[in-house]
Amino acid sequence: MKLISFNVNGIRAAAKKGLLDSIQELNPDIMGFQETKATEEQVREVLFGLDYYIYAYSAEKLGYSGTAVISKKEALSVQYGIGIPEHDDQGRAITCEFEDFYLLNVYVPNSGNGLVRLPYRKTWDEALLNYIKELEKKKPVVYCGDMNVAHREIDIKNAASNYNKTAGYTQDEIDGMDNYVNAG
Repeated sequence: MKLISFNVNGIRAAAKKGLLDSIQELNPDIMGFQETKATEEQVREVLFGLDYYIYAYSAEKLGYSGTAVISKKEALSVQYGIGIPEHDDQGRAITCEFEDFYLLNVYVPNSGNGLVRLPYRKTWDEALLNYIKELEKKKPVVYCGDMNVAHREIDIKNAASNYNKTAGYTQDEIDGMDNYVNAG
């Protein structure tokens, strides 16, 4: 099975730069998109003509965040969000259930300039991990997406000077990613 995850930073802009040709050339079985910045209808318009089932989840705020999944096989079920209202208005998570696994495609919140959203990010990380653990009680979870974290020094330029000062490279965010990894 070929699975691809791609932060498109605007699916309509990505389409103008050859996204559809890339999808056809790469021929994934499943592809997750993050930061679509589009409504469900706009995502469907962009991906129209591809031989895939399309699942899209947009933020209430237009032109902000959003996730989508395309799949050659129809999902048995799809859940939009993680079931917590404070986290589910930004279109950040889609769970597609397939016969042998769940695919969870996520666009993790950025902590923002000055780390103003770090407290929210920490609650998100905890809630998402709990959500994943509940899914895993039923069947394996394939977790993909944009985690918005520089997990190790190799993942960021000037690691020492950015540590605990730059969104995505705080100890809290690193610990959050470690928690996902250590949970299995």
